[in-house]
Amino acid sequence: MQDTHMSTNQHTLDLDRAHVFHSWSAQGALTPFVIAGASGTEVWDYEGRRYLDFSSQLVNVNIGHAHPKVVAAIQEQAAILPTVAPAHANLVRGEAAARILAKAGAEFGKVFFTNGGADANENAIRMARITTGRDKILSTYRSYHGNTGAAVVATGDWRRVPNEFARGHVHFFGPFPYRSEFWATTPEEEGVRALRHLERVIQSEGAESIAALLLEGIPGTAGVIMPPPGWYAGVRELCDRHGILLIIDEVMSGFGRTGDWFAWQNPELNPDGIVPDLVTFAKGVNSGYVPVGGVIISESIANAFDDQVFPGGLTYSGHPLAAASIVASVDAMEEEGIVDNAAAIGREVLGPGLHALAESHAMIGEVRGVGVFWALDLVTDRASRTPVPAATIGALKKELMDRGYLPFTADNRLHVVPPCTVSPEEVLRALAILDEAFTAVGG
Repeated sequence: MQDTHMSTNQHTLDLDRAHVFHSWSAQGALTPFVIAGASGTEVWDYEGRRYLDFSSQLVNVNIGHAHPKVVAAIQEQAAILPTVAPAHANLVRGEAAARILAKAGAEFGKVFFTNGGADANENAIRMARITTGRDKILSTYRSYHGNTGAAVVATGDWRRVPNEFARGHVHFFGPFPYRSEFWATTPEEEGVRALRHLERVIQSEGAESIAALLLEGIPGTAGVIMPPPGWYAGVRELCDRHGILLIIDEVMSGFGRTGDWFAWQNPELNPDGIVPDLVTFAKGVNSGYVPVGGVIISESIANAFDDQVFPGGLTYSGHPLAAASIVASVDAMEEEGIVDNAAAIGREVLGPGLHALAESHAMIGEVRGVGVFWALDLVTDRASRTPVPAATIGALKKELMDRGYLPFTADNRLHVVPPCTVSPEEVLRALAILDEAFTAVGG
């Protein structure tokens, strides 16, 4: 039996290497990890090796793997109406939109469904440009907004550079107290100086030319960078003063990840309660069980298209299988207290555990996060904050995998991002594995 499992593992890998072209990769040296099945916070291969999934795949499996209510909803919808054109009305699509709007708040009127987070940002940008009559989109250098035309150019990291075919994008430095661009010594100082920098960019670009600011609720792939005090309110004030729309990208930070339905609703991050004009989502809205994303549209912007055509659409917009999975996910999250669980886990177990880990391992320069959304900024020296090299990250990943922990890494960071359903016992297991792995790599 073991030979059969081993051959299935190898056969899967052989098929992948022969026929599958992977994203963001040089293809020749890849050896992808084979996943045969998953449940809750665990995944396993065909040989029966089990791993704690503290990557949530791409930080999207918020409700955990194979949640029975979501699986059942998809199965039931597939038997009733597996697909329908977006021009028609469909009950489950309307229910999905209503569920999302109920969480976003009374300021929002409609939902435009997309296939994922990238085209959610793409269409939010389009809405902003059409309704303002302006062209430029401002976003930060430390950001990721997706891999379609405008979204990848709005992205700030290296992936933008080979793909700069879209027009009208301007970047600025957002706040990042640990690696400040502004010589700040406190988060408060960082916030003030970052806002001043943003104001100068707006002035220099010409406020009358700027359609929108596009910001992640919490920059995720860039390092789980927590907004400093006053950032949200300051950005909203600048937008209002200059007639600029505020788009908050909640693709990674939304639907439970921060212990809130949306990061911008977190009272510690946004004590002034400012509200964006457009919100983009994907990932956690249905944990990726079926590809879906969307734009949550404020009443005023939605009304702007009552008498003018919105020049955008997608064949699979509001796909019924995706809509059914959204309804089931949001309902299950409410019924089972999953968002509250994420908040409690971060506050009581995961956050304290990661801070304790940092006290034992000098390689951990900073611990950042909230809910089940954390990053460890790994350094060779705490005083200089020099990032560890790629070889150290590679060695750490191997040690973690060998101990049954599936990690998410980016640059010099280990992101600790389990499903929102993770239990305290699973977090303690993961913390023990992390402790062993850091010890093994000399950290």
